[in-house]
Amino acid sequence: MVLGGIYFPFVNHLEPFEEGIAWDRITGVVSLQNKGWNITAPWVLVARIDTRPMRVCVTTAGRGFNCKLVQFAPNAYKKFVETEGLYYYWWANRISINLGYDEEYRGMRDLLRGYAYDVRHYPFVSTLRDYEELR
Repeated sequence: MVLGGIYFPFVNHLEPFEEGIAWDRITGVVSLQNKGWNITAPWVLVARIDTRPMRVCVTTAGRGFNCKLVQFAPNAYKKFVETEGLYYYWWANRISINLGYDEEYRGMRDLLRGYAYDVRHYPFVSTLRDYEELR
């Protein structure tokens, strides 16, 4: 029982639709993990990212914009970490309370929304379907 408690913090599991970005705080190396169970050293931080397509929208009462269907592109994970930094993305802005809006301003969905609607193109965000004008 005690032995299980020692190793549990250093074990993580990635589902087939997730990517794990691992950062070794000693060597500074950033890498992707394999799917399934992973055992890491105590000084390695791992952030899990859902790579399934997700709908991101601009919250507005107007009808000028619709939503986009975007997806995290794991092959550009180094550029993502270079741009955003490495932390637990699901924890980003967890205390946010948005009364009156269905869209939450937290987590990976919020990060992808910001990059998807930016005027610059980011290689780690793949837009599968863009918004269309209402007729």
